[in-house]
Amino acid sequence: MCSVISRVKPVQRALASTLRLRTNADGLNYAAAQSRRFCPGFSTGAQPLWVTSRSYCARIATTDGLFFRQLFEAESSTYTYLLADTNTKEAVIIDPVLETIDRDLKFVSELGLSLKVAGTYLPKKRVPGLKSAISKCSGASADIHLTEGDKIPFGRHCLIVRETPGHTDGCITLVTGDQTMAFTGDALLIRGCGRTDFQQGCAEKLYHSVHEKIFTLPDECLIYPAHDYLGQTVSTVGEERKYNPRLTKSMEEFVEIMNNLNLPKPKKIDISVPANLVCGVHSI
Repeated sequence: MCSVISRVKPVQRALASTLRLRTNADGLNYAAAQSRRFCPGFSTGAQPLWVTSRSYCARIATTDGLFFRQLFEAESSTYTYLLADTNTKEAVIIDPVLETIDRDLKFVSELGLSLKVAGTYLPKKRVPGLKSAISKCSGASADIHLTEGDKIPFGRHCLIVRETPGHTDGCITLVTGDQTMAFTGDALLIRGCGRTDFQQGCAEKLYHSVHEKIFTLPDECLIYPAHDYLGQTVSTVGEERKYNPRLTKSMEEFVEIMNNLNLPKPKKIDISVPANLVCGVHSI
């Protein structure tokens, strides 16, 4: 699931799931990612190769008038994405992490951006007028609930919601209006995918979600997942359709793989699941 902070008019559907307690899907660094990441998680299953001093990776958006920045939280190997209209300064931030909220809000302030919708109540206390937003299918509480096809405008740009359940019922993928970028959250990773053995997971649903909602995008559409442990920052739909070691299989083979990962129960899952259901606000 992707979570977003967005400036939108109150009558419009805001982007996002939530700034939520994150659990690693099938990686080895459960403790860090599960206690620090907000939004149900996923992993490639490899040890992090990140340098801990790294704070972000800047990338240039190919769409005219679109500002884009890829931010990074080292301990949980989580990416946060900031997009904005360069003219109006209306912005969205995808998959924020609790420990880097100060950094992100400072960055937003320095750039003169305006945030109107958030995935958690935490920044609402610091930014007047913020509303929380999350996928309707998550069953979680929020000011705004998102469904398939909802558009999240910021300036003359927008993100469009595609429901991609399978890791959880509430996972969504956010696609730019021109289909040049897709933020796949917990569904599709770079050469991987989210685990399906807890928190409403279903291998069949995930397979259909990826093939019907993500792999149908143009080959050149850039794929930005919520985290990565191998130092990979971006992929494309064409690459993942061709090289993803799990999702290039038949559905039967994929289900067999996912049902036999034999992964340990994520640490702090008993804390993170209730927190997710109240939009990340649970004794924190």
